[in-house]
Amino acid sequence: MMTGVSTETAVMLAAIAGYLLGSIPFGLLLTMAAGLGDVRKIGSGSIGATNVLRTGRKGLAALTLLLDAAKGAAAVLLCGALAGVPGIFFGGIASLIGHCYPVWLKFKGGKGVATALGIMLMADWRVAVAAGGVWLAVAVVVRISSAAALAAAVAAPLLVWLFASPQPVLGLVLAAVALVLLRHKDNIARLLAGTEPRIGTKK
Repeated sequence: MMTGVSTETAVMLAAIAGYLLGSIPFGLLLTMAAGLGDVRKIGSGSIGATNVLRTGRKGLAALTLLLDAAKGAAAVLLCGALAGVPGIFFGGIASLIGHCYPVWLKFKGGKGVATALGIMLMADWRVAVAAGGVWLAVAVVVRISSAAALAAAVAAPLLVWLFASPQPVLGLVLAAVALVLLRHKDNIARLLAGTEPRIGTKK
């Protein structure tokens, strides 16, 4: 917790720091650095790992996923140091908002799954690992990234209860899940229509 400043100021600084960390568009930066152009012009137009995978570069997609998760984790650690428990909540959620709505890209970013996972990893690693396991299991079976993400998101609050996580974790997870679900509204419509692309396709 910062000394010499009010709690409100510390929380505000944590939220700003979280947003700026979350808004780093690693998927876009990596694909451009690799000479693949603007990843927003292919597939779903997202800057996340699933869309990066549509370039055919699995390693680049994996690195995008790791970095997007890392910025969520870093936001929780940094903002917790700045403003304690309130900083963890507001900084963590701000980082997710930054990923989904980055100011540098006219507020058009990713779906937030990897960043949410990084946030949960710092809040309660057991919840993050179990939610990641749900994502992996569904992805292997149905080979649809959005279906796996939605399953993991729905499971996350239940996992918080299962592991008896510290009370503030539930609020953080619920807020993160709500935003992830919101960002997947178009995917949900395509899943219901049976038109959602499978992992690895270039659509």
